[in-house]
Amino acid sequence: MGNKQTIFTAEQLDTYQDCTFFTRKEILRLFYRYRDLAPQLVPLDYTSKPDVKLPYELIGSMPELKDNPFRQRIAEVFSEDGEGNMTLDDFLDMFSVMSEMAPKDLKAYYAFKIYDFNNDNYICKSDLEKTLNKLTRHELTPEEVGLVCEKVIDEADLDNDGKLSLDDFQHMIIRAPDFLSTFHIRI
Repeated sequence: MGNKQTIFTAEQLDTYQDCTFFTRKEILRLFYRYRDLAPQLVPLDYTSKPDVKLPYELIGSMPELKDNPFRQRIAEVFSEDGEGNMTLDDFLDMFSVMSEMAPKDLKAYYAFKIYDFNNDNYICKSDLEKTLNKLTRHELTPEEVGLVCEKVIDEADLDNDGKLSLDDFQHMIIRAPDFLSTFHIRI
């Protein structure tokens, strides 16, 4: 007969469970992680579906992202507004795709979107250059970056159009056994 707080309706929790790879308990834990970023903005009652969006500055400062060189891009790709500001739904989607339970092809799809900096649905040489510079924290010379980019395109570009399509990228990722362990955030 407790005074238990209702955060979500049963239907909302069912929907979140259906749309993510999480249990109800994990969904609630992620809700509290989201709320902890801005308790003054995020109400404890989501049954009326409040219109709350946390700014990128808060999302990017989370321990799971703050040291990731792709934190801005990750937030942009998973945010509905494309600027890194996240609703609870965006937040849950991001953690779901980055969870251990997400299938490799879904992870590959989102990795492709993250590396496609110019949003043209291809990973071209300039996208690869940005990716490499972020991964190496600009420790390679422009010549070294150029060589690696050429090698990647040469190896992965199945239709020889000079850029990587989603199919090219997925084919490359399938052959990368450690991809799943690197495209991951623990909750």
